[in-house]
Amino acid sequence: MSADFDDRAVSDWCFEHLGCPVAERTFAAGNLSVVYGLRLADDREVVLKIRDDDARLVACTWVQRRMWQAGFPCPQPLTGPLPLGRKAAGAETFLPGGEAPEPEDSPRLFAGLLADFVTRAEGFDPQPLLRPAPAWVHWYHKEDGVWPVPDDRDVDLNAERCSVTAWVDELGAAVRERLEEVRDAACVLGHGDWDGRNVKFRDGRPLAVHDWDSMVYEPEVVIIGQAAAMFEGGPTGAGASVEQTAAFLEEYQTVRARSLSDNELQLCWAAGLWVRAFNAKKFHLDNFDALGRDEAETRMRYAGI
Repeated sequence: MSADFDDRAVSDWCFEHLGCPVAERTFAAGNLSVVYGLRLADDREVVLKIRDDDARLVACTWVQRRMWQAGFPCPQPLTGPLPLGRKAAGAETFLPGGEAPEPEDSPRLFAGLLADFVTRAEGFDPQPLLRPAPAWVHWYHKEDGVWPVPDDRDVDLNAERCSVTAWVDELGAAVRERLEEVRDAACVLGHGDWDGRNVKFRDGRPLAVHDWDSMVYEPEVVIIGQAAAMFEGGPTGAGASVEQTAAFLEEYQTVRARSLSDNELQLCWAAGLWVRAFNAKKFHLDNFDALGRDEAETRMRYAGI
């Protein structure tokens, strides 16, 4: 998405909805959204996120506000999604900084914070507007083929057939079949993009969780599994190692004070493998190998496939 938004329009939006015009733009970033850091004329620092309008954004902001009120480490939402030109914009407080945990601490910290998230959100109202999930979690899509429509490029992955990725297509189909067991399972609230780009720590303690547009309302094993597979790896899509995933699953059960059955653990591995396979199919278009066959076979065994 282009980051070229009229400064006057942004300042007018801030004056109307935040009560103050913009004094300075401090940064511009984003992928699926345009994200601006803004310093307002009264010295408040805020983040403005501009994206395509979507009914699920209202539910995302609702969850973020409830979690902030519950004391969860996240920016305070200052507005819900409101029109800005043909887009929807929302503002939140600016929470800068954070660092990557030491590798040996990562499974414990990422898994513990996700368990805290799910536990705090258990008493919230259901949020059916959050379904379907974003593409990388949307294994239950209704497209004619294995893969859903990606959210970051205009391409039909099901039409991209070649001998190099034929095994990834077969893998995706097998994972979807394994996950059919949870198609109609009870859902919980969670975060669908749980990695170091969005989850920040400082001195071994949670600092802030960002990207609340990635809220999901899915079976708990899906939320656990996708996070366990992807909490390490960042924007490359490479994800966590098999050993890191296993450690994450152990830590999650400890903090959540809940032992997963053997079948639930298999479903967690399957949910994580769906994200890894989807990324492998998509990133092949960028000439990037996001999943090796040996690792895929190991994860398949753990998933009961």
